[in-house]
Amino acid sequence: MSAGEKRPADLGERAEPELRPTPVLLQGQDYFVRAPDTPLDFQERMYQAGLVEEEPGDPVPCVVVLSRATDMEMNGLSLALAERDVRMVRIDADRCVGVPLTVHADTPLIEFHRWLLRPVLIWRRHFDMAAVPVDPATVYGAYVREQWQAVGDWLTARDDWEQVNTGRSRGLDRLTQLQGAASVGLRVPRTSVTTMPGRSRPGGAQCIVKAVGHHMLEPEPGALRGLFPQPLDIRRTGRDAREPAPVVVQQHLDADEELRVFVVGERAIGFRVHKLDPAQLWVDPESVAVEPVEVPEELVEPLLRLCRRWELDVAGFDLLRVAGAWVFLEVNVNSDWRWFEQRADCEEVSAAVHDWVCSRFDELVVSATVGEWGSW
Repeated sequence: MSAGEKRPADLGERAEPELRPTPVLLQGQDYFVRAPDTPLDFQERMYQAGLVEEEPGDPVPCVVVLSRATDMEMNGLSLALAERDVRMVRIDADRCVGVPLTVHADTPLIEFHRWLLRPVLIWRRHFDMAAVPVDPATVYGAYVREQWQAVGDWLTARDDWEQVNTGRSRGLDRLTQLQGAASVGLRVPRTSVTTMPGRSRPGGAQCIVKAVGHHMLEPEPGALRGLFPQPLDIRRTGRDAREPAPVVVQQHLDADEELRVFVVGERAIGFRVHKLDPAQLWVDPESVAVEPVEVPEELVEPLLRLCRRWELDVAGFDLLRVAGAWVFLEVNVNSDWRWFEQRADCEEVSAAVHDWVCSRFDELVVSATVGEWGSW
C-alpha cells in the first residue's frame, strides 16, 4: 500500500467480511424463541404492589435467586415459599440493569428496593450475561455486563450464606462430567473434542456432534437460537474441514430406554422419555412422550455419589440403557423439571424441591447463633 492510499478503517469503513463455511452445529438449526422479561414471580408482585403487611424490625432472612424472568421453576418456588412464610427475592439477568440493590461486604445483609434482608440461601440458575439487555459491543454494554458478572460471581461464592449446588460455582462442563461418571462405574459414550469432526469416529462409524458449551445461543438479549445435537454427516463437514471452534463428537448409541432422573437432596425421581432423535426435545416437544418411573436401584447410588462429589443438591441426569447397561450422557445443573412434570402430569419433583429448600432454609435459620442474629 502506497503512502497516499488509505486503509478502509481510515475511511470509517469496514472491510468486507471473509466468506467462511457455516459451522456444522449451525447448519440446519432454525430453532428460535424469544424469552420475555415479564416478571411472573408471585412474591415480587405482592411485595411491589404493597399487598404484604410488613413490620419494622430486624433484617428478614430470605432465599435469593439469581436467574432470569422466564425461570418457571423459580416462579413455582416463590409461591410455595410464600405459602410457608419464607421470603424469596429475585435478581434476574434480563431485568437487572438499574435495580435498586446494595450488598454489604462486611456483614451478610442486602438492601433490595426498600427492604433490608439477610440472605441465608442463594440459588444461581440462569443468570447468564448474554441475557443482560445491553449491547456488549459498546463501552456501556461491556461495562454493565462486566460489573454484573463480577457481582454475581461474588454473591455465589460468599461463605457467610449457603448455596444450592455449591459445585456449580466451580464449573462442571460436559467433559468433566464424563470423567466423573466413569469413576463411579457408569458407562459413558466414547468422546472426542475436535475442530476436525470429519476425521473423528470415536466408537464406530455413527457419531453425534454436540456443543461443548450451552445448547442455546443468545447473540441478542432475549433472542435464543438452538444449538442442538445432530448426526455427524461427512458429506456436509468434509473430512479435512476445520471448525472455527471445538465441538464434541460422541459415539452414537442405539438405546433401549432413555431416562431423566432428578436428584433432590437424597431423593431420585425418574421419568422415561420417548423421542426419535436427540434434538426432538427442543424442536418438536409435543411429540415427545414422558412418563414417571421408578429409578432402577443400580442407578440411585452412583447418581447420589456424583451429586456428593460435585456438591449438587438439585440436578437432572440424562441416561440411556444400552444392551442392559446404563450409559451416562450429562447432568443438567439448572435441572429444569417443569416441562417433564407437565408432560407426565405429575408434580413430584416440584414438591421435593420446595420441601428441600424450606427444610434447608429452616436449618440455616435455626443454626444461626443468638449473637449473629442480634448483631444485625
